[in-house]
Amino acid sequence: MIYYYFLISIITALLTLCAKQKRMVNIIGSIFYGIQIASIALLLFGDITAESAGEFFSFDKIGMLFFGLLTIVSTFVFFHSTNYLKDSPLREYRLYFTLLMILTTAITGAYFANNLAVTWIFLEATTLCSAGIIYHRHSPETLEAAWKYIFVCSTGIAMAYLGILLLSSLATQESLSYELLTQSIANGDSLFLKTAFLLIICGYSCKMEIFPLYTVGVDANYAAPSPAAALLSTGVVNAGFIAIFRVYKMIMTTEIAEWAGNVLIIVGVISLAIGALFLRRTNNYKRFLSYSTVENMGIVAIGLGVGGLGIWAAIFHIVFHTLIKTSLYLQMAIIRKYYNGYQINRIGNYININKVGGISFIIGTILILAFPPSPLFISEVIILKEIIVNGEWWLISIILLLLCIVIYSIATRMIRLCYQGDQDNVTPTPQNKFFSWSALSLIIIAIVIGIWQPHCLEVLINEIATL
Repeated sequence: MIYYYFLISIITALLTLCAKQKRMVNIIGSIFYGIQIASIALLLFGDITAESAGEFFSFDKIGMLFFGLLTIVSTFVFFHSTNYLKDSPLREYRLYFTLLMILTTAITGAYFANNLAVTWIFLEATTLCSAGIIYHRHSPETLEAAWKYIFVCSTGIAMAYLGILLLSSLATQESLSYELLTQSIANGDSLFLKTAFLLIICGYSCKMEIFPLYTVGVDANYAAPSPAAALLSTGVVNAGFIAIFRVYKMIMTTEIAEWAGNVLIIVGVISLAIGALFLRRTNNYKRFLSYSTVENMGIVAIGLGVGGLGIWAAIFHIVFHTLIKTSLYLQMAIIRKYYNGYQINRIGNYININKVGGISFIIGTILILAFPPSPLFISEVIILKEIIVNGEWWLISIILLLLCIVIYSIATRMIRLCYQGDQDNVTPTPQNKFFSWSALSLIIIAIVIGIWQPHCLEVLINEIATL
């Protein structure tokens, strides 16, 4: 089944290049995202066997969960992109949506890959697609960002490849599947395992947007069109998380399990510190949201490193971060329509210009700060509780201090955007209000599911978090 999915999705995406009108591009895009919805429905309700996934893929719980999220997010991104890029030339319009669809397909491949090398291949594919999207405006700034993204991500992917080679040297069978490798490395040399884990963490950090290669994601989100930045900051980030998570599950069966957890905690704390400090310094709202992603992924890394319920909380956190952050990026695309820019010290009074958009941005900010009724409040409290149980008070002190800086930085920027400044010359349009409602709907979905927490979601995350 998975190979038919790739074939149909890629052919549909390439058909976009033949479209003679933007309307036809939109129709083909609707068909493509209809295929995504049909695929997740088939996985959930169809009679899918393990053999249908092929040799290098598996329809496991974590893949299905994040593919469902990707389907929701990418559909919203496509819908908002049609409005955001409606004034673009046809050639750029077609290329953008072609790359967007192929990127969605590549991310899906990374989600379902059950082979270390295949995961690596699809993550590299996301680099090439993302670079084309980043260069959409064909300006010197976007060209620089695109080449930087290709160079740094390729360097990171190469580092991860070295880690894969080290793990493969320990393999007792001619396969790099996660299941067989887990058995092979259980009694492997600790120095090899530590080196491989460090290389893979450093390499894939460019995708998950954590220390040390987080900067490339910040620049990419800044240069890319805002709707596409929503996909880069959620779908691609989640692909990086899954790649690291699968390797971490393998390492947890070895003698360096505790050491690997400490590495993730250190990486998470540094990422949280970077996010907190740069949130105070940046003067651009898109970079601002990017550093928020770095901060949140730092919390996720800490949750994984702490272990126990912290792993459950990390997965729960990244699920709802995906919905909330997508909404904020889509709202940022609408803000650019009004202000023609993202400079923090030049725009404001948004609540009086676009009330629905302003309310959506305020609620989204409250949720991303993990204030109730935010689902992120639950995950952060669980992670902090696990740290207290482990008696690591020094870690609690550092995290709480950094979170206070994050709260102050984000809250002050939100107040400035929504209430300060004088922008009475900006006139909202009914279409922009409609898309503001669309972005707000993701916020509502996150709140409802976060409070309700369907039993199936709890069971699904429990099964994923079981190491």
